[in-house]
Amino acid sequence: MGKIVVTALEKRLMLPLVRSGRGFWIFAAALVAIIGWGAYAYSVQLREGLVVTGMRDRIFWGLYVSTFVFFIGISHAGTLVSAILRVTHAEWRKPITRLAEAITAFALVVGATMVIIDLGRPDRLQNVLLYGRIESPILWDFISISFYLAGSLLYLYLPLIPDLGTLRDKMPRRARIRRWLYSRLAARWRDTPEQRAHLGRAIAVMAVLIIPVAVSVHTVVSWIFGMTLRVGWQSTIFGPYFVVGAIFSGIATIIIVMAAVRRLFHLEKQILPVHFRNLGLMLLALDIALMYFTLSEYLTASYMGTSRDAFWLSLLASGPYAPMFWGMVFGGFLAPALILSITRARMVRWTVIAAVLANVGMWFERYLIIVPSMAAPQMPTEVATYWPTWVEWSILAAAVAGFTLLLVIFSKLFPVVSIWEVQEHVSALPKTVPATQEAIG
Repeated sequence: MGKIVVTALEKRLMLPLVRSGRGFWIFAAALVAIIGWGAYAYSVQLREGLVVTGMRDRIFWGLYVSTFVFFIGISHAGTLVSAILRVTHAEWRKPITRLAEAITAFALVVGATMVIIDLGRPDRLQNVLLYGRIESPILWDFISISFYLAGSLLYLYLPLIPDLGTLRDKMPRRARIRRWLYSRLAARWRDTPEQRAHLGRAIAVMAVLIIPVAVSVHTVVSWIFGMTLRVGWQSTIFGPYFVVGAIFSGIATIIIVMAAVRRLFHLEKQILPVHFRNLGLMLLALDIALMYFTLSEYLTASYMGTSRDAFWLSLLASGPYAPMFWGMVFGGFLAPALILSITRARMVRWTVIAAVLANVGMWFERYLIIVPSMAAPQMPTEVATYWPTWVEWSILAAAVAGFTLLLVIFSKLFPVVSIWEVQEHVSALPKTVPATQEAIG
């Protein structure tokens, strides 16, 4: 039998699928261990009840809901960035769209899981379906996230089909299980002009449809808070505020994951500094917009000067939540903006640092929206206290590890850079050097 002939580009992008170093397995084992510890902590919560957490009757949303809002947020930029850049035919986005789409799907899975964990009794989830009231934003949230998850998985799968066909035909013959998997998922792809035309139309339709769905999801999440009679939550700008924050944290996550994949899989020739520069500029623009919304929100509350708002703001500015609040302002908003504004700092390393600071700041922001508002008394009583227990921290660590493990598994099963889109882009460039071919298998 003849050898399987692949181009140099295909070989480079397929190499992580067939080779794994010791460091990869150690990292994967560490993630599995963290998830296992989180599963044990959750078993303790199931057995003992929510009394093992720091949540009580006055602060009944804490670390879990903060993490839910954060993960739902980072899911947005994946689809929105990919969809908007596809619709606008931005050619530079081709090496990074698959990572963005994978981040969307996996962040939604982890975020939705946090809601089930927060219920205490997961069997109560069926009550949303059986007895849900259309007046409740929680029911709207359940419906919108379900649609968004289904749409995101489909949007991730459609651009994968040509690469699945390539993997089916060009993986080493010794990888029989993988070839069987790719054959089933490739949907009889033969790369005919008719198939390409149908696939292009399907991707274009999904790119248009997924944008309003994504915007509606985090808008509905914001309404869970904005339609509740509680200090710090009654705001008409929560919808756009949450959407901008979601895209901001999502782009930051794309930058971090993109840098990790580029370094681990040696994809410096596919994921270029220009991708970090362009995403960094988008991050800067959204950072400025988010600072505007944040200033508008807190300035309006402070200017009105009602006793409830003044007390809530004092908890943030000078009370027990002040370190986190000012860390969010200076470390999560101002520092990334300063880093990204300096022309010479627009290199990969500094863009990643800005993205890490932005994501930490956004998690702080989600936590500060929820906990201080619940801690502020609604009646003349003392301030409620809340500190997460080891159970909550363990489940949070497991959620982050689970999200990372899903990305790791995905990177070992599918190319993290779209082969066919990059080839399509390269073939459109002027031909100065003939394409090389190499044999594997």
